[in-house]
Amino acid sequence: MTTGAILAGGRSTRFGDRDKAVTPLAGVPMIRRVADRLAGDGDPVPPGADRAAGGDPVVDELVINCRPDQREAIAGALDGLPIPFRWAVDDEPDLGPVAGIRNACRVAPDEYVAVVACDMPFVDPSFLDGLTDDAAGYEAALPRLNDRWLQTTQAVYHAGAMATACERALARGDRKVLAPIDDLDRVVVGDAEIRERTAPQTFTNVNTQAELAEAEAAIEEALAGIDRDAR
Repeated sequence: MTTGAILAGGRSTRFGDRDKAVTPLAGVPMIRRVADRLAGDGDPVPPGADRAAGGDPVVDELVINCRPDQREAIAGALDGLPIPFRWAVDDEPDLGPVAGIRNACRVAPDEYVAVVACDMPFVDPSFLDGLTDDAAGYEAALPRLNDRWLQTTQAVYHAGAMATACERALARGDRKVLAPIDDLDRVVVGDAEIRERTAPQTFTNVNTQAELAEAEAAIEEALAGIDRDAR
């Protein structure tokens, strides 16, 4: 299998004063929602509702990338997680996602790492599992939504190759999240194939308070629909 890595070290300046990684989303810390979906222990919310809520885990264990000051709160949010996790704490915070991915890849025990941002609470575990299959024999498998945007924070990387590529990018002073990608032998999953496998909502980011409210409404609507069907 593959190691999962959740990136939580950003400052989230658009979100407000709270750390969005541990902000409750429909009663569950956002990072826990992501972790639970990868562990097959989340709420049955689309896309990939069945796999998220009752399927086998899509990763062996998790690596949590964060700043030192976040660790205690995130540990509390992940208490009781049904799969093991380890830490990739940023020794030099605020270098951006390239450093976060590098640090996670360095710690990952498996050959491949499935990277997800902590603000993607609708990540489809089945889609991520498929990306792991796509990555076999390559150094990365990346979705390209609308045939325009590479989704670098919902992608699968060869741990060693990506760590090296990130280190090179940082050494030349390039912190853009796309900077390491050109160094990798990669496969790209295009928009049409994405839509065959999942829904674009898998890439939804929660960056603002308004988006948090929208995500909460979507979760509550999905769960209310399940409740109605069960009656």
